[in-house]
Amino acid sequence: MSKDLQQPVKPANQRGAARLAAVQALYQMDIGGTGVLEIVAEYEEHRLGQELDGDTYLKADPSWFRSIVAGVVRDQVKIDPLIRSALQESWPLSRLDSTLRAILRAGTFEIAERKDVPVPVIVTEYVEIAQAFFEGEEPKIVNAVLDRLAKQIRGETKK
Repeated sequence: MSKDLQQPVKPANQRGAARLAAVQALYQMDIGGTGVLEIVAEYEEHRLGQELDGDTYLKADPSWFRSIVAGVVRDQVKIDPLIRSALQESWPLSRLDSTLRAILRAGTFEIAERKDVPVPVIVTEYVEIAQAFFEGEEPKIVNAVLDRLAKQIRGETKK
């Protein structure tokens, strides 16, 4: 048995796994038009902490996952204009890759709604998620956009 499997997953890591799963679920909803109830049920029953098609999904905090996915869907009409305002004018939100859009929506939701979580934690977690999917400029875009939104929404920056 590998060392990783023997270590219990810490609650903070479960939040990180929930963030990653939320980004994946939001991407799936964006691409496939799946509804929020179906996607949350699918992830909770078949993905979070489960093995699927040979891939083992990390144990994630299900309530954190649910709050991000449901919150982004509920607040998308507020979130998207915020993201648009933080992007360069030449980059409409629709032009962004679906995965990048999902990362920015989830990060923006947490900055706006989860005041109990420090901005540096949110920004760092979503930059790391972007690094898992992209090798180019996208992680820098996530960092810049979420940092701008943190200033705008909370009046603070990532230290």
